[in-house]
Amino acid sequence: MQQQPISQLPNAVFQELGWDYFVSEAAEDYLTSELVVIREAEREAFYQAGNRLYERFAQAGEHVIKNHLLKELGIPRVLHDLIYTSWEDDRHLHLFGRFDFAGGTDGLPIKLLEFNADTPTSLPETAIIQWAQLKANDIPEERQFNFVYDALIANFERLKELNPEREPAILFSTLRGAPEDDNNVSLLTEAAREAGFETTFAYIDDVVFSEESGIFANDAQGKLVQWPFWFKLVPWEYIAWDEPQLCELLTKIVHRDLAVILNPAYTMIFQSKGILKYLWDLFPDEPTLLEATFKEPIGRTDFPYVQKVFFGREGSNVAIFDSIGLPVEVRNGEYEKQPVVYQALAELARDTSGHYYQAGVFFAYEACGMGFRRGLNRIIDNGAQFVGHVVEG
Repeated sequence: MQQQPISQLPNAVFQELGWDYFVSEAAEDYLTSELVVIREAEREAFYQAGNRLYERFAQAGEHVIKNHLLKELGIPRVLHDLIYTSWEDDRHLHLFGRFDFAGGTDGLPIKLLEFNADTPTSLPETAIIQWAQLKANDIPEERQFNFVYDALIANFERLKELNPEREPAILFSTLRGAPEDDNNVSLLTEAAREAGFETTFAYIDDVVFSEESGIFANDAQGKLVQWPFWFKLVPWEYIAWDEPQLCELLTKIVHRDLAVILNPAYTMIFQSKGILKYLWDLFPDEPTLLEATFKEPIGRTDFPYVQKVFFGREGSNVAIFDSIGLPVEVRNGEYEKQPVVYQALAELARDTSGHYYQAGVFFAYEACGMGFRRGLNRIIDNGAQFVGHVVEG
């Protein structure tokens, strides 16, 4: 893998943006001092792969809905009604997601690992920081596959167009004590403002929910007001597992057309790694897909594979098995009771230092930008670094 050394951004840049997380002890060495060099043809291939796969996911989602397969995807029953409702109503726009890919560089084919459709992170790194790295190192900004921020603004504008009867006012929320999530939401908030939305922020425990009136939080003046749009960087499955009564309340709020919730509940269909099995069943000739099954491939000597829980995060409860079914790398975690899917093992790009690379391609109405995460193990976990990229001129 070809890399280009760069000078790192000064801490003052992050402090000015209010992104202190990136200069904190917790994020030490998270941002690297080199860029991955990709070719123009590779950039185009990632772009086309993201666009084509989103169509595949939409078709697979329709298959799941028509055949009532939400239970098979591990989705809690308390969310089914809200998923069906949001799926059938175009006003509930999927704002953005992130595909995670193996390969795509150094002659390796692009292979889909999963789709982070509900609460994808690494927005600041992808949309702003790697762009700023180019500027700071006198590299032309067009030498990057990255129009994430502009795509987000355009999608917020689409959201307004799809909901002309609603006041353009949106509440953003995260869980308290998650500074990385706060940084992601701050970028989304600015994009929404540029698209013409009034915005505010409240931690989810400060939000008031009413089945008769909607969703409430304090505005900039400290007045409790109703918000017709709510973006929560809180996974739907967390709400379903921990707060099922809130799920029921949100379902009533949406049924009564009191609010649009982003990302919509139907993104759980895409988020569940169980969808990988249905994608393979429906589109076995799609070159970016890896064979996936709910049945453990015992006895197959041609099938090194990865075992994944449906709603695991940051590499937790992932295990890699070799071609005779022996575990070669395992990550434990808190999701061990979940159902699992078995996916063919894909080859990750590597550098001379032994790092493995995984590409993340954001999708907001179209594929709109990418960055890389790397680690010293094939299971990319929450200790991975973020690596920007430059397109070879």
